[in-house]
Amino acid sequence: MTEFIDVDVRPILRAGGEPFSVIMAALERLEPGEGLRLYAPFKPVPLFDVMASKGFAHREAELEGGEWEIRFMRDDGSCEAAEAACATSGDSDWPEPVVHLDNRDLDPPEPMVRILAAMGRLAPGQTLCALLSREPVFLFRELTKRGHQWRGGFTSKDAYQLTVRVHA
Repeated sequence: MTEFIDVDVRPILRAGGEPFSVIMAALERLEPGEGLRLYAPFKPVPLFDVMASKGFAHREAELEGGEWEIRFMRDDGSCEAAEAACATSGDSDWPEPVVHLDNRDLDPPEPMVRILAAMGRLAPGQTLCALLSREPVFLFRELTKRGHQWRGGFTSKDAYQLTVRVHA
């Protein structure tokens, strides 16, 4: 049975802060058999893909007032695979990217600005591929708001490849 370490990011977000580093620090402290129970004022969909890439599946429950409790557990096959609302894994249904961007040498937030601007010029269903120097965790939220889908991962120690499909 998994024991959970609680992380409540609601006060951080209400104060205008960014809780990602707090979540990642808690994740690093987990012992075998432990999971992370996150309390958030919204459903943290972009985080699901990040956690899946680190080997964690999730279970979600909406609380009163539209807040969420998310339980992240090591995805060791004992629970169903996480289902990220905005990330897909099938390669066959994604068209070849029509735009390729190499944003590895740009400072934040320029990579996100360039990607979102390029996405605005694409037709529904078209895709864009971008190379980045880090995982674009803040971009995931913007892509979700706009209804786009994405998939990505590190291709090497220094490159994260992101493919985004325009909302159809």
